[in-house]
Amino acid sequence: MEQQPGTGYKYTFDLTGGRLCLDFVNTVSGSRARPTERLHGYEDLVAWAGQAKALGEDDADRLSAEAQHRPRDAAAALADALRLREALFRILAARVDLRTPESADMELVNGALSKALVHQRVVRTPGGFAWGWADDARRLDRILWPVVRSAADLLTSPDLSRVRRCAGANCDWLFMDMSRNQTRRWCNMQECGNRAKAKRYYQRHRAAVHPAS
Repeated sequence: MEQQPGTGYKYTFDLTGGRLCLDFVNTVSGSRARPTERLHGYEDLVAWAGQAKALGEDDADRLSAEAQHRPRDAAAALADALRLREALFRILAARVDLRTPESADMELVNGALSKALVHQRVVRTPGGFAWGWADDARRLDRILWPVVRSAADLLTSPDLSRVRRCAGANCDWLFMDMSRNQTRRWCNMQECGNRAKAKRYYQRHRAAVHPAS
């Protein structure tokens, strides 16, 4: 359900990108030329992070409360998140198109990565140890820490070659093509895939009814 201002509904984000950083990039619907923004406020960013499991429920509640006490800082954190998101999109889209990413975008992502890694920790788990993050509920940018780490891991992984851009009309979503033949074309078969099939059917039907003279 799409969130409308003042209704209290939270938008349900699509998390089919295959990596946390791709799901973050896909918080814009439509194409970048005609975008539909889904992150209108810091609360939307928290809602996305909660749905994507980038934040636990308690951390999400604490960050929401902190943002309410510091609205200017929350607005600045959201603006930083949007800049990071668009830089990641441009870098990954350049890779899909076999282009060289812009230096400014790489600098922005590397700057965010440097800030994030300062807060990374080795933490104990029931099975041993794992990478985790410093527990700091006052850091409104902590939502971005796992995102930028996810992006760095993907950019330096052989799986980077599996990143695709949706072939749907008016869709720029990115996703991991983990199919055996690496021929997946749509971000979501139920959405863009079905629309494309319906369009092709309409075009074939119209051509059959009104053949070219």
